[in-house]
Amino acid sequence: MSAPNAERPGLSYRSAGVDIDAADDAKTRIGRLVESTRTAGCIGEFGAFGGMFRAPTGGRPILVGSADGVGTKIKVAIDAGRHDTVGHCLVNHCVNDILAQGATPLFFLDYVAFGALVPAVVEAVVAGVAAGCRENQCALIGGETAEMPGLYTPPDYDLAGFIVGTVQEGETLGAARVRDGDVLLALASSGLHTNGYSLARRIVQERLQLAVDQPFPGEGGATVADVLLRVHRSYLAAVRPVLGRVHALAHITGGGLPGNLNRALPATLDALVDTRTWEIPNAFRVLEEAGQVARDEMYRAFNMGVGMVVVADPADASSVLASAEAAGVPAWALGHVAPGTGQVRFISQ
Repeated sequence: MSAPNAERPGLSYRSAGVDIDAADDAKTRIGRLVESTRTAGCIGEFGAFGGMFRAPTGGRPILVGSADGVGTKIKVAIDAGRHDTVGHCLVNHCVNDILAQGATPLFFLDYVAFGALVPAVVEAVVAGVAAGCRENQCALIGGETAEMPGLYTPPDYDLAGFIVGTVQEGETLGAARVRDGDVLLALASSGLHTNGYSLARRIVQERLQLAVDQPFPGEGGATVADVLLRVHRSYLAAVRPVLGRVHALAHITGGGLPGNLNRALPATLDALVDTRTWEIPNAFRVLEEAGQVARDEMYRAFNMGVGMVVVADPADASSVLASAEAAGVPAWALGHVAPGTGQVRFISQ
């Protein structure tokens, strides 16, 4: 072994690409954001090695957990320098996922990983997470901010979330409850939500040749960033009051209506979706035309304006629609359930 070179400077974590001072600054910035989400179930203070939350009591509660990210929507946020919406999207996405099983949220944890940690960006991302938690009455009880030079190339970062909610045993939603003749009720999306962005970004950049600060066609002057960074809608407020009248819910994420509504069906029933019941929003129509994307592919890549589908008895349809309207979420009758083989079928006649 050769002797150490006395002329070489000593190494530090900072020289290896990890700035502990920046990490400490970020923790200080996000402490107040975390505290703003506290609910009655929270135990302990921000900064502990683990987050604590009181277990639900009464009845036979089941815990429901889920984890997800926001995909390459982050690239739009980075290009636009606008980081305060993707965290909100993350929470709402996860809330909708467990809502599909009838669960309401208890607490949330986030994970943000950078090539080079920028405290102001961390603060903006977590501000969005905290806003989502407050909207959904969900406590942000912990998380992790990592700096990993060599794995991520600045200014890139990644974001993931982890949620835990609860539902009483016997009140879970799903395919086992769905019956022949049930109605399908659509709850409108707020935009692309968090899916299809790899395709959408390519169309915008290569076919439309638009930058994030330029107007998106047909959106009344709203920029590409404005349209693509619209917050993924939470359906908790719209559905929670009528959960006892719902048979199943389908959160329309990656795979679109064909790849998500089928998850709410038993093997003996089909979902018949009437495509005449809604007008596909402008953003999807622009992407479809500019990218020359086949309509079937559009339905698999994007939500096409339908963010969640409620499956319910026809007698309860009016209550579900009224609940959505009270929460400010556009909703309509989308179709019905009929004998089949567990497929989603589009009808237009």
